[in-house]
Parts: sequence; structure tokens; C-alpha cells
Amino acid sequence: MISTFQERMKQFGFEGRTLLYTLDGEGEPHLVGGTWSEAEAVLRRADVVLNFHYAIDPRLLAYARRTALVDIDPGLLQFWMSTGQLNVPAHDCYLTTGETVGTPAARFSDCGLQWTHIRPPVCLDLWPVTHDARAEDFTTVSSWSSASWLKVNRDGQSILIDNTKRVSFLDFVDLPRHTSQPLELALYLLDRDPAGPVRVKQAQQDAADRASLERHGWRVRDSREVTGSPTTYRSYIQQSRGEFSAAKPSCRGFQNAWVSDRTVSYLASGKPVVVQHTGPSTYLPDGEGMFRFVSLPDAVAALETINRDYRRHCRAAREIAEAYFDARRILATALNAVLSPLSP
Repeated sequence: MISTFQERMKQFGFEGRTLLYTLDGEGEPHLVGGTWSEAEAVLRRADVVLNFHYAIDPRLLAYARRTALVDIDPGLLQFWMSTGQLNVPAHDCYLTTGETVGTPAARFSDCGLQWTHIRPPVCLDLWPVTHDARAEDFTTVSSWSSASWLKVNRDGQSILIDNTKRVSFLDFVDLPRHTSQPLELALYLLDRDPAGPVRVKQAQQDAADRASLERHGWRVRDSREVTGSPTTYRSYIQQSRGEFSAAKPSCRGFQNAWVSDRTVSYLASGKPVVVQHTGPSTYLPDGEGMFRFVSLPDAVAALETINRDYRRHCRAAREIAEAYFDARRILATALNAVLSPLSP
């Protein structure tokens, strides 16, 4: 696995420029293929450490001249922090892909921190517009029934809420019966590859879900078939007609205008998207190239509208990516925020 990772990093110009560590049973970090003195030297000379690991060992951050936490689970991260379910070390700067995080519109705490909003970036050069005349399906790649639960307090009692994509997709299980547009889900299911006897019950549930989806008219793929490498993943998206996808219950509940980096990749490839509404946005379009549905009739209407003038919506999809998700501009915004002096 490590050699595969290193080979892929080489393709993007990172040969000899990666440091990996694992955590032992007590949470102690152990470097793989390097020494701590090497790691310390890298961290000390770096302008900034962009950290995506919320529970990173603070000793690693201590070496850095400047640090920035990158929040890609907006709403959830702040919920976990404010309820004591996650202890995040202090950083110099806090970036978030949630549009409402740290604003009066947020439905959750800002945890006493100043958040800078950045949009999910896509490298437009690596995701060019593609047109495949054979493309039939609106697709997506998704988890299904992972152990994703929200622990909340209601009336003084602690309860768990199912926060999986399974819950959201099943709300729209009848969609294929209301549209002539073929729909395919590439899902991480355990029914054909259970990870040991402990997961047998989950595998049985996944098998029942697969059968139910197929009875309702969905095409179901194994996500491992289409995500085996960055190239395979990109090909799957670019050979699709567009994307149809639901959002986790938390994304809808927090109403922070969350949008997936996967969806952004569809847009960059010139693929129209029909995605579940996750709250009001100051910039996300809704009606040309990108449709944000609330109800089953909304989704049906969006698919019909796209197919009436498919090439126009393909052009609009790419224009959305260029206008709002260009990695060069987003990275410049992020670095300006991170490298500027701390606010008083």
C-alpha cells in the first residue's frame, strides 16, 4: 500500500517529498521510512502546515512556523468540538468549506474560533471537459452504511442519529420509476466482500439494500471497481452523463451549503449535476448546469430539464467550475488567509 501511494505521489511531483506516520495502540505516532529529525527539519522550514487531520498530535504542530486546520466536514467538526467529542489542537488559522461556519447564519457553534471560508478546489487542468457520446447514466460514488452516527442530547438523554448516505438515498429510492434517465450508484457495499465475520450482519443488510435498489430500477456498481486509482476514478466520472447524488442528513440539517469535491469534479468535466439541497448559498447556482433538489419532483424535473438541452448544461457545468472552484484562485485565497498576521 505504501509503495502504491509513493508511486502515485511521484506522478504529481512529490517523489521523495512525503513523510508518513502511523499511530500505535496508545496513539503514539511512528514514522514510516524516515526519522523524527527529518520530520522536524521539514516542519521547521515549511512556510505553513495545512492540516486535514483533526486529531493530529500537537507535538507535530509545535515544530511548524505556522499552522492551518482545513475543515472538510463543516458543521460536523464544530458539533464534535463543541460537544467534547473531538479535541482539536490549537492552530494559527482555521479554514472551512462550510459557507455558514462562523457566521450568524450558522446552526452550530463557531467554537470561539475565527473561520475563513474556502470553496472545495478542483485542478481544472487535470479535470478537462470530456464528451462521451456513449454516456448514458447519471452516476455518483458514495459510501453507504458506514458507522456514521451523530451523538446528540435530547430532553436530557443521549441518543444516536443515523448519519449515513444510505438514509438519504433511500428517501429517493423511487426516483428511477419517475424518470427515463438511467441512474447508477457506485457504492461501498460489503455484500460481496465482507471484511471478516464481524461484518457479516452488515454484509447481509447491504445485500438486501442492493436487491431493493435494483428492484426500483437503480444500477448498482461496487465503488472499489471505479476508485482503484486516481485515473480510474476520473475516467468513471468523465464517462458519466452527469451526477445525481444525495447528501448526508447532517449536511441538510446544518444548512451550510455544503458541496462535495466529487461534485466539483463532475462540473469541471462538463457534467451537469443534480444534488441534494444543503442550504442557501451566496454563490451556488441552481438551475443551469447545477440543480439542487429538495423533493422527488424537484429531482425528476431537473433531470428532464438537463436532457432537453444537454450540451448547454454541459457548458454551464464547466463554467461553474471555472468561476467558483478553480484551485489556483482558491489556494491563493487560503494562503493569503494563512500567511497574513493573526487578527488582534
